[in-house]
Amino acid sequence: MRNDPSIELLAELVRRPSVTPEDSGCQELLAARLEPLGFGCESLPFGEVSNLWARRGQDGPVLCFAGHTDVVPPGPLEEWATDPFDPVVAGDMLFGRGSADMKSGLAAMVVAVERFIAAHPDHPGSIAFLITSDEDGKARDGTLKVMETLTARGEHIDWCVLGEPSSQERLGDVIRIGRRGSLSGILKVIGVQGHVAYPQLADNPIRRFAPVLDELHRIQWDNGNEYFPPTSFQVVELQAGLGFPNVTPGELAARFNFRYSTNWDYERLQREVESIFDRHEIDYELRWHLSGEPFLTEPGVLIDAVANAVRDVSGLAPELSTGGGTSDGRFISPAGVDVVELGPVNASIHKVNEHVRIDDVIALTNMYEKVLERLLPAQVVPDARGAKA
Repeated sequence: MRNDPSIELLAELVRRPSVTPEDSGCQELLAARLEPLGFGCESLPFGEVSNLWARRGQDGPVLCFAGHTDVVPPGPLEEWATDPFDPVVAGDMLFGRGSADMKSGLAAMVVAVERFIAAHPDHPGSIAFLITSDEDGKARDGTLKVMETLTARGEHIDWCVLGEPSSQERLGDVIRIGRRGSLSGILKVIGVQGHVAYPQLADNPIRRFAPVLDELHRIQWDNGNEYFPPTSFQVVELQAGLGFPNVTPGELAARFNFRYSTNWDYERLQREVESIFDRHEIDYELRWHLSGEPFLTEPGVLIDAVANAVRDVSGLAPELSTGGGTSDGRFISPAGVDVVELGPVNASIHKVNEHVRIDDVIALTNMYEKVLERLLPAQVVPDARGAKA
């Protein structure tokens, strides 16, 4: 194992099999590193989920590092080249579940903060950590509940850096400055089962749904905007039929999803879809599940600090993106927090033989330290959101 504090901490985290919603002692390990630095560490469990809120300092501005200790299941163990929870270095890579998503981000954040405090023990403002074990699961009792708790007691975050694996091909080539909203529809179309030879005596829900589906696919929901691609509609599941060639079904079940931009809010999108169903002769039931509204951090202090930190360390000018899936930024941003995501390359996340480049973890630590140096030593005020440094 490389003799580097970020790599050593990453290996310790990977050894803990923290499959959602388990934390497996990861947050206890992180708190043990933070408390000697002067952080007040608070455990905030909700249901089966472990959450850690740690803060050093009482004044603003507050720079928060956020992330998750939970990982997805490893999948078929026989397809792994190594034990997924026994970190192994092969060549320039460290292999293990969670190595990229996102225990490398957590390790880099903690070591960066250790180094920054050693160099700047009297830094202005506050440094915080918001860590959950429920990002890859239902995401109901994790960051969402912690933010509700902080809001209820009047504790505000100014800037948040999420360690999600944002990079695509090279570390720092992409930073996320927002995410699209995600809205799912769970649909049941009700018909009348019958014999395929007597369609006049049945009501085939597939035939009823087909023109609705065609219309939903043909609609240009929007053209996107400066920061977001166009809103997309996709059917992800469709079930109907009894498996017999001479029986038409009596019911159809489907699930679809919108990934939508800031041109929409979820209530208006729901109304638009329901109006399309209502125009067709169709008996249906439709339930909705909102994973999160879109969020966006406008160019300003935080984006400048993160982008310049990437340039300082790697020489890259990062792309500012809102692509990808959802993240816990959707729970942090609504509290008036600027959120940016910077983390390792995401090519192997959730896959068998997940891995991260060792030099990338070390460089990511340097980037996070540069972010701290740019934000906290500067004479800024807590309400400086969006202002240029």
